[in-house]
Amino acid sequence: MTKISGKVLHVHEPFVVPYSKRKCVAYYFKIEKKVSTGKHSHWRTLIEKEDIQDFYIEKSGEVVLVRPTNTPKNYYSYLVEDSSAGSGFLKDPTPEFKELLDGFNIPSENFLGFNKRLKYSERIIEVGEIITVGGIAKWKAVDATISGYNYSKIAALESSDSQKLIITDLIQARRTDL
Repeated sequence: MTKISGKVLHVHEPFVVPYSKRKCVAYYFKIEKKVSTGKHSHWRTLIEKEDIQDFYIEKSGEVVLVRPTNTPKNYYSYLVEDSSAGSGFLKDPTPEFKELLDGFNIPSENFLGFNKRLKYSERIIEVGEIITVGGIAKWKAVDATISGYNYSKIAALESSDSQKLIITDLIQARRTDL
């Protein structure tokens, strides 16, 4: 297993996440509603979305291609919460949160006009962010050009049947003594 920490560069057009509007190569977000059942209450997930695309890790002028896939999922991601929002009793949703809820056809108020208890959390791998990736290193033919580079092969981090990619933006993962 090979581990590398470096700056994220996009291969394809980056995603734009719906709340913070930042460009990224991977995202996970969730919208939840507080549900009460008599004495007890819990958070019920209304919307949960995740996506990821191929990306490069740049370190000291060299690049490594990372190829995660969703079907079948060949990676584990451990991402820090980057953005959050909420609404509830005496707490109106921000205009950005209201726009997000409207985009998913989720009403922010109940039938009496009171705010629903809703929360949103967003975890992303932003273009330019420093992250750490672990995987199996292999040489691959370049099928997407990288400005400033004209190599015919590039190192790629991949998964195998027994070893998935590990992708994280946790600062602790950058340490070399792990």
